[in-house]
Amino acid sequence: MIIEKITVGSFSANCYIVGCEKTKEGIIIDPGDEVEKILELINKNGLDIKMILNTHAHIDHSLGIQGLKEKLGVNFCMHKDDLSFLEHLIDQAQFFGLKANSPPKVDRFLEDNDEISFGELKARVIHTPGHTPGGLSFLIEDSIFVGDTLFSGSIGRTDLPGGSYEKLSHSIKSKLLTLKPNTKVFPGHGPPTNIEIERKTNPFLKEFKESNA
Repeated sequence: MIIEKITVGSFSANCYIVGCEKTKEGIIIDPGDEVEKILELINKNGLDIKMILNTHAHIDHSLGIQGLKEKLGVNFCMHKDDLSFLEHLIDQAQFFGLKANSPPKVDRFLEDNDEISFGELKARVIHTPGHTPGGLSFLIEDSIFVGDTLFSGSIGRTDLPGGSYEKLSHSIKSKLLTLKPNTKVFPGHGPPTNIEIERKTNPFLKEFKESNA
């Protein structure tokens, strides 16, 4: 499996390009900005992109979607519960002094346990609300792309509109920590990690356990 990370935009968000080594079919996860740089990385790997996936619709993870849809002619998929964020993409951009065109059309709304196939790979959709109501994670073989649900040594914010600490805690405990310990975790910001490391060392996960003692 090909995994390329590119950090984009004013918020230093991680965009991931994932491809099948054999067929060279691929997907883009969370193109937050800098469309041309993302396209360069796609071309460098010789990938045929089949779909754009969104872990959540905050501006730093979705500002480049429309540009890539236009350039690549591919479908865009996300969870319906984050649609309100996407519909206010221009307002989000203006608030931060950024520029956005009209919000991209959603071609498919994803649900928990859906599967996305590309080449010989499959991405399993896992609904992980908490940072946003429609937060998604994508499990591909032994790697999971979690957006802003879980970070190396930290967790996602829940003080923004639609956030819920209780739902985030439940998502992490019931959907992520139940994965195999060696599952690689690719977050929306910062470096990668794995489930075992976060279970043992993440102070916020210790807080979850203590709060339920």
